[in-house]
Amino acid sequence: MVVIHIRDFRRRAAAAGALLILAAAVSFLLAGCLGRSGETDSPPTAAATEDERLAYLTELGWQVKPEPVETLVLQLPENVAASYGDYAALQEAQGFDFVRLGGKTVQRYTYAVENYPGYEGPVQLNLYVCDGVVAGGDVIAPGENGFLRELAFPE
Repeated sequence: MVVIHIRDFRRRAAAAGALLILAAAVSFLLAGCLGRSGETDSPPTAAATEDERLAYLTELGWQVKPEPVETLVLQLPENVAASYGDYAALQEAQGFDFVRLGGKTVQRYTYAVENYPGYEGPVQLNLYVCDGVVAGGDVIAPGENGFLRELAFPE
């Protein structure tokens, strides 16, 4: 004869459900600032230190002055897509999930680029870092004939 205690079963089911919800919440929180979309299998790029940031930029092919021209701490709006639609699309195109960073604090490091091919004016590179990993970036030439483009080194 098999006897099932309903009260004990309900407690176990409730405990299992609570653990499942807790695990999902912890996963969501831990993934909050990784800055990469789910489309890539590569791990997030460490950028907590100046050496890590410079190594990353060198790996991409950029030569920048070692000291940032500017360092800012920014609070992104809750709805990044509505506020920065085109810019968020630029980030997504290069594998960064900038929209997911809505409401988060990021650091922006701006470097002077020394090796942009075929352009004589000043060029800067912005690198966004959230929780010590690269969360986005762009290359910009300010001014009348300027441009805004992705981080990949031009061919």
